[in-house]
Amino acid sequence: MEKKLTPEHLKLATLESQGLTQSTPFGTGKTAVLNALEHLGYIQIDTLSMVERAHHHTLWTRIPDFKADDLEDLVEERKVFEYWFHAASYLPMQDFRYVLPQMMTIKRGESRYYNADAKVMEYVIDTIRNEGPKRARDFENESHKAGSWWNWKPAKLALERLFMQGDLMISGRSGMQKTYDLAERVLPSSTDTTEPTPLELAEYLVKTNLRAYGFTTLKQITHLRKGNELKKNVNQVLQTMQEDGVISQVKIEGLSSAFVQNNIFEKTFDLKDSNIRLLSPFDNSIIHRDRIKQIFDFDFRLECYTPKEKRQYGYFCLPILFRDQFIGRVDCKAHRKEKKFELIHLHIENSAIDMELWLKPFVETIKRFAIFNGCESLVLTKVSPSKLNTGIKKELSKVKFKK
Repeated sequence: MEKKLTPEHLKLATLESQGLTQSTPFGTGKTAVLNALEHLGYIQIDTLSMVERAHHHTLWTRIPDFKADDLEDLVEERKVFEYWFHAASYLPMQDFRYVLPQMMTIKRGESRYYNADAKVMEYVIDTIRNEGPKRARDFENESHKAGSWWNWKPAKLALERLFMQGDLMISGRSGMQKTYDLAERVLPSSTDTTEPTPLELAEYLVKTNLRAYGFTTLKQITHLRKGNELKKNVNQVLQTMQEDGVISQVKIEGLSSAFVQNNIFEKTFDLKDSNIRLLSPFDNSIIHRDRIKQIFDFDFRLECYTPKEKRQYGYFCLPILFRDQFIGRVDCKAHRKEKKFELIHLHIENSAIDMELWLKPFVETIKRFAIFNGCESLVLTKVSPSKLNTGIKKELSKVKFKK
């Protein structure tokens, strides 16, 4: 029998599950970074740098005192590793065994991607075994040596294939420059390397989604994961959890067969009036576009991959969440050399909420984000609708940065 939840209750439940209703939901410092990763299941990595990169931004949103070094330290301490979730991601080491099925698929040659030359792969892994960790650029330098029989591109492809099939792991980074080492030298000896059964993998995906979102659907659980067998196993896990009284099926307009944790029905939420978040376009909370459209009535699409003439809002817009409503988005750029943070175009789309309620906390958040991006000044170029321009610029003019 299907149960019902009010839209408001559902919004708060999923925002709390995402760590977006409290100031320090996962604690502070490096411990909070690990707590967040273990709770959310993954943090997506992205190379775009209009503002601070997605993996740092997503953690900063939930951890006010977040420092990039905290994440790098956790990688070096082997508590966090890089691999693929639905995209390149940081994952908690405790979940390592659940990436093994994908590694084995690639190792068996069942993927049409990562078609590296076997001889180059052998050369690359032997070099790392004998000489220690390497970056892709190290092989680029070697390819220019006299007598080299290969160039850099095959070596880079070999590194990617060896990483994706689990022979190599990323042992650290310098910015976006990855360092690769043998998996046996990176994995802690206590790591469970037992490949999960298909049913165990399905159970991991279901529980990760429910924990991180409060509710989920079959489509969201299997997002960018192919195979009818996986869907069958996910359905079986969901059925078992319903029978055990752990979850319930709920009716949500626009979404079919949604499932929620039973503790949500009796839960109360405390959301501060000033709660405002500036989210990364790759934030876990908005990665499922249809989910955000149906639950929050907010249609978000990252337009950096859209031709300029077809963009509606801007190259790199950040969604603006106020309490349990998305009030708009802002196209931003951190001009790091000038230490200037530019709000290229601020779009306020929810006019039902009085600007007096969200403006001051928004400006405070923008200031904190500018500082996080290494900037010491703010500039607002354009506002839509234009009638809000004067009031917003006036509030921004009050912002002072410590020199």
